[in-house]
Amino acid sequence: MATQRVASVPSDLPVSLADVRAAHERIRDAIVRTPTLVSRTLSQITGATVYLKFENLQFTAAYKERGALNTLLQLSDEAKAKGVIAASAGNHAQGLAYHANRLGVPATVVMPRTAPITKVTQTEGHGATVVLHGETFDAAFAHARELEARHGYTFVHPFDDPRIIAGQGTVAAEMLDDVPAIDTLVTPIGGGGLISGMGVVARASGRPIEVVGVEAELYPSMYNRLHGTDMPCAGDTLAEGIAVKEPGGVTSVMVRELVDEILLVSERNLEEAVSLLLQIEKTVVEGAGAAGLAALLAYPERFRGRTVGVVLCGGNIDTRLLANVLLRDLARSGRLARLRIRLQDQPGQLFGAIRLFDQERVNIIEVYHQRVFTKLPAKGLIAEIECETRDRAHLDRLIAALRGAGYEVGLVEPG
Repeated sequence: MATQRVASVPSDLPVSLADVRAAHERIRDAIVRTPTLVSRTLSQITGATVYLKFENLQFTAAYKERGALNTLLQLSDEAKAKGVIAASAGNHAQGLAYHANRLGVPATVVMPRTAPITKVTQTEGHGATVVLHGETFDAAFAHARELEARHGYTFVHPFDDPRIIAGQGTVAAEMLDDVPAIDTLVTPIGGGGLISGMGVVARASGRPIEVVGVEAELYPSMYNRLHGTDMPCAGDTLAEGIAVKEPGGVTSVMVRELVDEILLVSERNLEEAVSLLLQIEKTVVEGAGAAGLAALLAYPERFRGRTVGVVLCGGNIDTRLLANVLLRDLARSGRLARLRIRLQDQPGQLFGAIRLFDQERVNIIEVYHQRVFTKLPAKGLIAEIECETRDRAHLDRLIAALRGAGYEVGLVEPG
C-alpha cells in the first residue's frame, strides 16, 4: 500500500478546489447530479463499504459532459461563434457535441475511420459535424489540430486542460458532499483528467482520503510515466475508454502530486466487474466505467475495511459486446458450459449421455456431433454439448455422473 498523502493541494498546481467549486456553480443546472449509493452486495463481496457514483446516468451516459460544459461556458463570444473542435471516438465527443449544440456553439469532432458507426451516429445526433480521418486516434488528433489552425476553432482537449480537469473534479465534490464518510476514492485513469480533478477535491477535504487510480493492464501509460517503466500499451481491451498510450502533461504532474497509487487490472477483472454491475446493481457500465470495481475485485485486501467511493464513469458499451461479456461470465461461473464427450461409434452412445443430462436436470442448449473433423481414430467420435446448470456444483455433479457411466469428459474452458 502506498503512503497516504496529507490533506492539502500544492499551490503551484493549475487547478484548485476553488476552480472545482466554481465549475460546479457553472454546470450544475445543466447536468445530472447523479446519485452516490451504497451497494450492500458488492460490499459483502469485496469486504469494503462500497459507494457507487452513477455517472452512467448522465444524458450522454458519461461524466465527460462536466469538463466539456465547464470549458464551453468559459469561452469568449468570439470563440463560441467560430466553434469548437475535438478529436475523440468516445464519450468526450458526445459530451462536447451535446452541450455545444444546446448552447448554440458549432462543434466539429474528428474521429478515426475505424470508429464504431454507433459512436459516429450518436455524435452526429447531438448536432456535431463529424470528420472521419486516419486509421488511428493519433491521426485524427493531428488532423483536428490542423483544422483548428485553419478555421480558428477552439480545440477542446479531452483531458489535458485545467478547465476540463476542474469540471471533472465536480464528480468528487458531489460524492464527498453526499457521503462524507468516504475515505478512499477509486477512479479509472485514461488521460488523467478525471483523477486529477478528483485528487484536488480529496486533498482539499481537510482529512486524509486515499486516491487510487486504475488502469487496464494492456494500457499502463500513466503507471509507466510515474514509475519510469516501459510496459507496452497495446491490445484490444474492454476498457477502450481508458486505452490511452500517452497521458497528458498537465495531468501527469497532477497525478504525481495527488494520487497515492495506481493499480492495474486484467481483462478478466474488467469483464467480471461489468457483469456484476448489471446483475447486482441492474446498471449498464462500459469497461472503463467498471475499472474501479475491477480493482476492488482484483485487490480485495488492499481495500478491506475501507469506505470506498467508486466512479462508474460511463455506460456506453456496444450491446453485442455486453452480451459476449455476460455469456463468458456465465461460463466461468459454471452456469453455462460446453462439455466435450468422447463416444464410441455404437448405437445408443449419444442417447446414453443425453439421458444423464436429463437425470441431473441439466438443460441442453446445443449438440455438436463430430465424426469427420477429429484426430480420433475412424471409429471414435466427439460430441460437444452446450448446457445450462444452476451453479458450478451442479455442473460438477453432471461431469461426475458422465464419468461414472464410463464416458471420457472434458470441459471446454472460456478465455
